[in-house]
Parts: sequence; structure tokens; C-alpha cells
Amino acid sequence: MTPELLRRRGVLVGVVHLPALPGAPRYAGSMNAVVHGAERDAHALASAGFDAVIVENFGDAPFHRGACPAETIAAMAVCAERVRRVAGLPLGVNVLRNDGDGAMAVAAATEACFVRVNVLVGARVTDQGVIESCAATMLRTRARLQARGVGVVADVDVKHSSPLGSPRLAEEAREAVERALADVLVVTGAGTGREASEATARAVRAAAPETPLWVGSGVRPGTLPAWLSRCDGVIVGSALREGDRAGGPVVPARARAFAEAFREAERSRSAP
Repeated sequence: MTPELLRRRGVLVGVVHLPALPGAPRYAGSMNAVVHGAERDAHALASAGFDAVIVENFGDAPFHRGACPAETIAAMAVCAERVRRVAGLPLGVNVLRNDGDGAMAVAAATEACFVRVNVLVGARVTDQGVIESCAATMLRTRARLQARGVGVVADVDVKHSSPLGSPRLAEEAREAVERALADVLVVTGAGTGREASEATARAVRAAAPETPLWVGSGVRPGTLPAWLSRCDGVIVGSALREGDRAGGPVVPARARAFAEAFREAERSRSAP
């Protein structure tokens, strides 16, 4: 059953960018510091009025293209559970770059609401190499773990990648929903913090008009009215941080200002 959050219009999701986790090249040696930072960001997002939070191992670059090692999944589960408890909000999990099985395992263990998957269908050329669909194994993992209440949020034409072969945007969107059972589709810009294309959003909406569409990068307070006229939700990370740079701590004042601008834009859109 699709979680209620994923069926709604006007969803604001804040990203908790974890620093490097154990085993990653930049890991600083203290899980206590990692957890403390995750709790701090979770509290800032909840206090600002966000609808949900998503935890991702942003600091682990360079990323594995598929399955992550056990230490990454263990650390993700610890952080995700603490974020869920501190924020008291629906939780999402994204294990970068495309570990759908690992994300689903973390989600099942932490009672998360959804997972985000960068390449749910097809194949993409990325800085990690060629990344292929993880739908078949991930959805079977969900069934095996009796976690059918965990929704699937899937990127289409995901950032930091190029299609393998001829671009087939509409087909990717339809197949993500019809064959890979995505609950929500996400459009992004070419890279982290870069604005998505209006044409891409329009094409994805036309290909899967009954499926909620979120924008997942590059949204700023001033562009919220335009994006909320095209999409049903926003995932925001970079704009909540100093200098609009992903990876640092959430700045509470920025989070509050973004949430206030989001609510105002949504009220204006809904007004008769």
C-alpha cells in the first residue's frame, strides 16, 4: 500500500546529508559526531515545518555503483533511526549511488516511509561507471522483508548521469511506474544543486500523469511558485545550507525561510 505522504500534493522533504561513514575515504573516525550532526539537522528540519526527511550517505563519495559494504548499511541504519526519532516525521532513505536493496533493508529496520532510487529502470552512464536497474532485486527484498508499506521514489533522467543509448525520457518514466512499481517520480538538474528543466518535468508529467511528481534539485525560495505549478512536491538539500552548498549542516534560519516560502507558494497555488 502506498504511504499517504506519497499520494499527497504539496510535500516538502528536507535532506540530511550524512558526512563520510565508516569505511569511506573521508571518514573522520567518530560515529558519535556523525550521529550528532544527523540529529541536529533532523531537529532543524522538523522545527522548520518540513513534511518529511530523507537520509543519504552524501559524504561517502566516491560512491559504489551498486551494493554498498555492510559497514555502510549498518551506519545508515543507526543514523536513519536517530533521525526518525528526533524529527518525528516520515523518513526516507537513499543509499548512494544506487543500492536499492541496502536502502530497502535500512527502511525496513527503521520503519521508514520510502526509499529513493536513482536508477530504478534502464541503465545510465555515471562517474561510477554504468549503473543498471535495481528494481527486480529491490522489490523482492521488500517482499521478503514484509516491508510492502515502504514506498518507492524514483528518479527519471537522474543528475550526474547520461542515458546509455538513445534518450527515452517518456519511456523511462512510464516503465518506472508500470513495470518497476514506482510510487513517485523525481526530476533533477544535471548536478547537485542545479535546477531541473521545465521541459523535463513537463515530459515526465505527460508520460505518467497519474503518478505524483517531485522536483529533487535546484529549487530556491524564489522559484517555488513556478515549481509547485508543475510538481507535487520538493526535495531540498543544498538551499538549506550555507552558500547553497550540499554537504554542510542545515542552517535553521534557511530551513524556516524555505518552509515558509513553500507554504505561501502552496497556499497561492490552491487559492480560488
